[in-house]
Amino acid sequence: MMQSTTPLLSLAIWCPIAFGILVLAFGRDDNPSRVRMLALVGALISFMVTLPIVRHFDNAAHGMQFVEKLSWIERLNAFYALGVDGIAMWLIPLTAFITVIVVIAAWEVIEKNVAQYMGAFLILSGLMIGVFCATDGLLFYVFFEATLIPMYIIVGVWGGPNRVYAAFKFFLYTLMGSLLTLLAIIYLYLHSGHSFEIATWHALPLSQAAQNFLFIAFLMAFAVKVPMWPVHTWLPDAHVEAPTGGSVVLAAIMLKLGAYGFLRFSLPIAPDASHVFAPMMITLSLIAVIYIGLVALVQKDMKKLVAYSSIAHMGFVTLGFFMFNEMAAQGAIVQMISHGFISAAMFLCIGVLYDRVHSREIADYGGVVNTMPKFAALFVLFSMANCGLPATSGFVGEFMVILGAVKFNFWIGMLAATALIFGAAYSLWMVKRVVFGAVTHDHVAKLTDLNRREFLILGSLAIAVIAMGLLPAPFTDAMQVSVADLLKHVAVPKLLP
Repeated sequence: MMQSTTPLLSLAIWCPIAFGILVLAFGRDDNPSRVRMLALVGALISFMVTLPIVRHFDNAAHGMQFVEKLSWIERLNAFYALGVDGIAMWLIPLTAFITVIVVIAAWEVIEKNVAQYMGAFLILSGLMIGVFCATDGLLFYVFFEATLIPMYIIVGVWGGPNRVYAAFKFFLYTLMGSLLTLLAIIYLYLHSGHSFEIATWHALPLSQAAQNFLFIAFLMAFAVKVPMWPVHTWLPDAHVEAPTGGSVVLAAIMLKLGAYGFLRFSLPIAPDASHVFAPMMITLSLIAVIYIGLVALVQKDMKKLVAYSSIAHMGFVTLGFFMFNEMAAQGAIVQMISHGFISAAMFLCIGVLYDRVHSREIADYGGVVNTMPKFAALFVLFSMANCGLPATSGFVGEFMVILGAVKFNFWIGMLAATALIFGAAYSLWMVKRVVFGAVTHDHVAKLTDLNRREFLILGSLAIAVIAMGLLPAPFTDAMQVSVADLLKHVAVPKLLP
């Protein structure tokens, strides 16, 4: 465990939160340009403070790095304890980077309550980074639940016509799922001699019944957040009604909080139960990959199609976790990072079209390439990455999971590989109807191509998608030791003697 002299993780968490509060305190709608500039400066500084974490991270080190620990609630023996390992490291700069993208994307689009919009995203960014850094169970739970509040406000205030329904559904699903997790945290706290330290919980000898309870309790929260089938129904509604920035953060980062929870809680705390429930988890993941892929194929709304696509891609993530081999687990984490870039880009592309036409219906487009060639090129690239084209980031994670699945069981690997076919089907079918062909509508003929701001954000994501596809080593090298340690821990029984 490496102690940090500079509180890099605290800076990564509290810098965006501080700027978010500043934006809320001093932002006025009568001067929105100053609000936007302050929010952009805050987002850029918040991103810059995450870069030393990447630079100074030791790929060969075991355990947590950049550790911080301060007394928080003495009576409960709870600590403000932070640390990061190879599993979480890349998710921190990814969160900060996506926040910069969201702030720039909203520059001209959000005209009312600009300060509240920007402030909500900055605060949400800090809270999500807190989830990835917390090594105290109570602190993790506080950050995990607190992320609901800004997202609830974002969907409920700046969303579409049914925004209140979608916001309530999102909030209730995720909150109800987390209540059983709170019971699990209390049980572990009492069973470990009044300690909230997650590492202490990892070492607890537990009975099979206790492990089964804990696994199901954590599953309730994390499965809803991912979301896994069949508790996925809140996500398409939330995506369709959310503003573009809300959809971007929801898909790119918030879904990863649930997947990360499996790695930090379910697998290491209840390893024997993880093996017992693995067949169920693999089955649910394959249903998400195959069935939800077919559901995406029949969607008429572009945002709904990409929302269902996200559920199918996150099915790959949970599939990779429960086959207990390094290739699949590393592939699943790579898929988490890659999906952050690709889903953000897809929702931003749909946002670009919506800002011009105010429709997300596929039937309202056709021949967009004739009037928006730059946009069309980037949209096709992201759609190809979404269906796993080699040399894009979308290929790396899916290919690693499929290799790991074949090693685990050939038939599971073959079923997982069908996702590449379904992914190509719904992605390219959408591209064909939206981008190619003759111009069939007058409003499409009047479309203008990407402006500098839009080209900057989509171009940045295109570079990230291609760079990760061509050179995945920095991502896989960082997580290799942590994944190996986790799987070694999960392989050893933790039952009471």
